[in-house]
Amino acid sequence: MTVDWTHFTPWPALAGGLLIGLAAAAFVLVNGRIAGISGIVGGLLRPAPGDVAWRIAFLAGLVAAPLGYALFAPLPAVRIDAGAGTLVAAGMLVGLGTRYGSGCTSGHGVCGLARLSPRSLVATVSFMAAGFATVFLLRHVLA
Repeated sequence: MTVDWTHFTPWPALAGGLLIGLAAAAFVLVNGRIAGISGIVGGLLRPAPGDVAWRIAFLAGLVAAPLGYALFAPLPAVRIDAGAGTLVAAGMLVGLGTRYGSGCTSGHGVCGLARLSPRSLVATVSFMAAGFATVFLLRHVLA
């Protein structure tokens, strides 16, 4: 195994991680809510009164952020090596997993671990292990 040094970008990754952490901390401090994307989207499916505007604003910010980035630098090229059926199936499995796991990577991995939640630690270790196993199987065993 070798490191692709031309694509090794620790400083932008560190900056992005810091921004995500600051945004998650600010969100919980200001709103008292966890910045878990699946929970935010799920709350729109059965909205409580007065609970829709902030959820839509949060999701609009997720869409607007790359558009704002594009004003200053070109967006990286997107390459998807899967068909529409595979993407739909993957999306359904992710959605199912977030429901069974009571949250997603942002809720458990960023916010839950920062709160020292044992449940989030188990969830994060589980989905990381499943991801490692999937990549290993697809790239090394079935390739």
